[in-house]
Amino acid sequence: MSIHQKINVKKVCLLVVAVLVIAATAYLSLKPSTIEQTAQNEIENTTPVATSEVTPEALVASATKEVQATPEPAPAPQPVVEVFSGKIGKGATASTLLNKWLTKAEVYQLADAADKTYRLTKIRRGRPFRVVTTDGAFTRFEYEIDNDQYLSVAKTDTGFVAERKDIQYDVITERVNGIITSSLYEALANAGEKAGLAVRIGDIFGWEIDFIRDIRKNDSFTVVVEKRFRDGAFQGYGNILAARFINQGNEYEGYYLKDKNGFTQYYTAEGKNLRRAFLKAPLKFTRISSKYTKRRFHPILKTYRPHNGVDYAAPRGTPVSAIGNGKVIKISRSRGAGKYVKIRHNNGYESAYLHLNRFARGLKVGKRVKQGQVIAYVGSTGLSTGPHLDFRMKKNGKYINPTRATNPRAPKATKEQLAILKEKVKLLTPDAGAAQAPEQVAEKAA
Repeated sequence: MSIHQKINVKKVCLLVVAVLVIAATAYLSLKPSTIEQTAQNEIENTTPVATSEVTPEALVASATKEVQATPEPAPAPQPVVEVFSGKIGKGATASTLLNKWLTKAEVYQLADAADKTYRLTKIRRGRPFRVVTTDGAFTRFEYEIDNDQYLSVAKTDTGFVAERKDIQYDVITERVNGIITSSLYEALANAGEKAGLAVRIGDIFGWEIDFIRDIRKNDSFTVVVEKRFRDGAFQGYGNILAARFINQGNEYEGYYLKDKNGFTQYYTAEGKNLRRAFLKAPLKFTRISSKYTKRRFHPILKTYRPHNGVDYAAPRGTPVSAIGNGKVIKISRSRGAGKYVKIRHNNGYESAYLHLNRFARGLKVGKRVKQGQVIAYVGSTGLSTGPHLDFRMKKNGKYINPTRATNPRAPKATKEQLAILKEKVKLLTPDAGAAQAPEQVAEKAA
């Protein structure tokens, strides 16, 4: 072997040794990971990866694969819902409110769809409304009819759909107590309550107490009342669930229930109705222009004949109210009575309202009306010399003098209602009331 060959062999040997050293170092650096992998595989009952299969190239390929994993798909964009709210302005119409989003033809279709539910020609200045859009396109129109219900007209694939919905409130129940020093209004105002609560108390006990003449210093009261809130703002009173008023030493109590026709009534614990069957008069009048009599000279017919009612002189257009709960049995017009309405009440009573200018919207034969509900307006139709209401009453088919008619109490509570009243009575007892009330009853002194 020549010297050059020996040198080449020596170089080869050194190169081999270097390669072995590098390989050993790489093996030792990889071994712990391999051991950990083996242990993990044993825990997971999987076949461990052989040491000989783990190479630097494999590790690099694995890392590259993880980096290049398919990314999660981006979420679909959510529709943008916007609500435009305000109050009906002077002279506003459905067209002026909605022409930003709907064509004239679409506004007409919307109004037509709403007509049977609530006519948009009846919208009133100052009432809240809302327009809801989705991605800028009209979705729904809402109008608050009163403090209890709102009209909702939604656009669908087939047109517009209208319905009435109840306004949702956050309701708390509070017990308010007070002692009168000068008036009921002042006692409630001192407690931060609104005048409307005094009116409501007066409506409950109005048949028993004259709140103008009978109130005395140190009279006291307790009411359990619902308070309604929207978005944290007070929106008025709901139902008065129970009330007690002590006037000149006499105690009066009333508990809220609804009768079989859905009308609100207040009963005593024994089931006696606090309300009388009839109002003292069906309207606010200036004077009685003609009394009930069996012989009156008719100013137009120029002859003596019975006048079976009471004439109340009042300006044309004065609202006329039903004197009691009942059912409308006739809406008509005649030569003598002009436009008139007849209502049948309980216990054989009927009431009639003559010489009307017009009827209340929505009034029809067969409809149930409640005491105090506006049914028509004063006029001078028929044989009449001027605006007035000729009001008449019958008992068992015979005319009676309305001003002298016995005014019985409204129907008493049924057996089923008496069972409910037993629980209602607990509302006026602080400890028991809080436990029995459907919601927490908070105390407040006026």
